[in-house]
Amino acid sequence: MSTAKDIIETQIPAKLQAKPELAKEINAIIHFDVSGDGGGKWTLDTTKPDGWVSEGLNGASKMTVSVSNDDFVKIREGKLNPQMAAMSGKLKFKPMDMGLAMKLAKLLS
Repeated sequence: MSTAKDIIETQIPAKLQAKPELAKEINAIIHFDVSGDGGGKWTLDTTKPDGWVSEGLNGASKMTVSVSNDDFVKIREGKLNPQMAAMSGKLKFKPMDMGLAMKLAKLLS
């Protein structure tokens, strides 16, 4: 079973390596604050050429994504629609930057 840790530390960097244009498109520091078992705090920095993911909240983020580990895994596996999750408050973006959220959705899908 996947956890947020697997997704953020392994799957996201693999996708960015396979599709470097996604990193260029996002071009921001994003914090992930994932609650529950398997959760934690991570920083995704797509302004760098590599080493995009680090543990903890590092640097000034353009957006913070807050979600539970269970919901994050469901979104990643396509079992929970990210728009519905955002509308119901299960998935929060601070500040709400729709453009950046949509780019992030491409990376997570």
